[in-house]
Amino acid sequence: MDLLEEAKKNTPPKKYPFYIKLFSLLSVVRGYNIAVLVFAQYMASIFIFSHNRSLINVLLDFHLYIIVLSTICVIASGYIINNFYDSDTDRINRPEKSKLDAIVSQKTKLSIYFVLNFIGVGISFIVSVRAAIFFAVYIFLIWLYSHKLKKYPLVSLFSAATLTILPFFAIFVYFKNFSYIIFTHAAFVFCVLLIKELVKDLEKIKGDVVQNYKTIPIVYGEHFTKILTSLLIIFAFDPIYFLFKNPEIGGMRYYFYTSIVVLIFCGILLWRSKSQKQYNLIHNILKLLIIAGIFSMAFIDHDIIINKVDNLLSCLL
Repeated sequence: MDLLEEAKKNTPPKKYPFYIKLFSLLSVVRGYNIAVLVFAQYMASIFIFSHNRSLINVLLDFHLYIIVLSTICVIASGYIINNFYDSDTDRINRPEKSKLDAIVSQKTKLSIYFVLNFIGVGISFIVSVRAAIFFAVYIFLIWLYSHKLKKYPLVSLFSAATLTILPFFAIFVYFKNFSYIIFTHAAFVFCVLLIKELVKDLEKIKGDVVQNYKTIPIVYGEHFTKILTSLLIIFAFDPIYFLFKNPEIGGMRYYFYTSIVVLIFCGILLWRSKSQKQYNLIHNILKLLIIAGIFSMAFIDHDIIINKVDNLLSCLL
C-alpha cells in the first residue's frame, strides 16, 4: 500500500492539545536517544577526534555544529519511518508507548519525516557536497532497513548496529583522525551494539512473529540466539585486550574493566531469562553500559581535561 494511503488510514480521529502532540512526537523520535547521541558526538569530538584543539574551539566549530544538526534531523526522521512501519509490532511489544505514539497521526509523521530529511541534507551542503551525499545515503539506508532489511535475520542484525554507529563516521571523517585506538574502540562498541540488538530481538519476539519478521530468534530459535549472543560477548573481549595494551586509553581502562564484569553478568542473566521483562532488563543494562562509555571518554587522558579547562578559563577571563 502507498505510504500516503497508509498514513491517511491510520490517522487518529481524536484531537489533542498541542503540548500532548509534541510530547507524543518526542516519544516517536526518541528525543532522549537523540540527546545522548549529540552528547556522544561532542564528547568524541573533544576527547578523541580533536584532542589537540581547545575546548572553546571545538564547541564553536560551526561545521561541526552543522554535522551534528544534520545528524539530529536524519536520526529523528529515521525513528519516524521506523515507527511508521513498526506500528503493528509496537502495539504488541510496547502497548503503552504505542498509544502515546499514535496521538500524532501517521500522515503528520510522514510529513515531518520528509521535512527533516530535506533540512538534514540541505544544511549539510554548508559543510561539503560529500557531507550532503553521506546524509542522503544514510537516509536511504535507514528507509531500506525499516522497509526491507529488518525482515531478514543476519542482515537486520548487522544493519541495525551499523546504522547506529554511522553518525560517528561523519565526525570521524570531518576531523580526519585515523588512529588504531579509534578503530579498536569502534570494534568494541560494534560488538556491544550487536549484543544489544540480539537481546532486543528476544525481547520483542511476539510482535515480530505478527509482522512476519524473520529475526534470528524466530528463524533459529531462542537457544541459538543465546549461544550467538554469548559468542559476541566473548568477541567483545578481544578489542578490550588490545586497548589495554595501548597506554593512550588512560583512565578509560577502568570503564573496560567494568565492561568485562557487566558483559559476563549479562551473559549469565541471559541464559536465565525467559520473559520479555527479563530481556528488557538486560537490554537496559547494555544501554547504560554504552552511555557510561560516552562519559568515560573524558578520562582517556587527564592532561587533556586539564588543558582544555585551562584554555576555556583563559578565554573567559
